[in-house]
Amino acid sequence: MPKIKTHRGAAKRFKKTGTGKIKRAKAFKNHILEKKTAKRKRNLRQGTMVSAADAQRIARLIPYA
Repeated sequence: MPKIKTHRGAAKRFKKTGTGKIKRAKAFKNHILEKKTAKRKRNLRQGTMVSAADAQRIARLIPYA
């Protein structure tokens, strides 16, 4: 069997945790930040887990992460 290539775009966006779950950053933290409250921007800093529906699809893109 040949090795599977890692999707480089996905590798930059997702990481696997020690338990095998996939971690991601939250969206909407790039621009137009003046109108967003400090509390909202602070909460967007925290990472979160990928939903179970998407996890299997993303795991295929980063097989060796």
